Amino acid sequence: MKLAKPHLDIALFSNRRDEQLAFWQQTVGLPYDHMGKVGGGVQQHRHHMNGSILKMNHARDPLPAIAPSGIIGLVIAREGLAAPVPLADPDGNRVTLVPRGHDSVEGIAILLRVNDRAAHDRFWTEAMQYERMDEGRYRCGDSLIVIAEQGKVEPRGTPWRGPGYRYTTVQVFDCVAEYEGILARGGSPGGAVRVLGETVRYAFVCDPDGNHIEISQRASLTGGRL
Repeated sequence: MKLAKPHLDIALFSNRRDEQLAFWQQTVGLPYDHMGKVGGGVQQHRHHMNGSILKMNHARDPLPAIAPSGIIGLVIAREGLAAPVPLADPDGNRVTLVPRGHDSVEGIAILLRVNDRAAHDRFWTEAMQYERMDEGRYRCGDSLIVIAEQGKVEPRGTPWRGPGYRYTTVQVFDCVAEYEGILARGGSPGGAVRVLGETVRYAFVCDPDGNHIEISQRASLTGGRL
């Protein structure tokens, strides 16, 4: 996979805009980038996070009460800390600030609960072509996907956008080629290729538990080419 940015992004959905923005900006201390409209009454508030982006998607209408995703936590490296600082956002999403380099986290780590560790190992190393660091730990750029626990993850149908962490994003130079390559290597489709104005070309694939991964070709990262 040819990366346009060596950092993964992560997105959550919430109906609690003001509380969420206060938490991520003031409690966690993430710099605010900008807000973009992504359709369907959703505003995406983007925050910088060690080169990654935290996307706080505020939904105007009540979000459906669907099963949570398998994304159960976010770890963010931070200079100047002596020990991990566990936190939870206004919707209960777990986030932990850690000293840079703690447990090999240099940027961010995204924590998963999974039904089948072996299926995830095949998916992350073969379909997504992430680097296996050791058992249950996969690297994309300086970001990590970590199998934190094994347990029941409920399947999700449509809609899949509900409260909490819902998807990760990998930035690439050619969305179509990478999307088709992931499917050819055993990934599952999660959403066909689409173009949003002159900003981004994107598609979604799903991991073995139905968690969505956005394959994004963003013009600002690819020299204006879509």
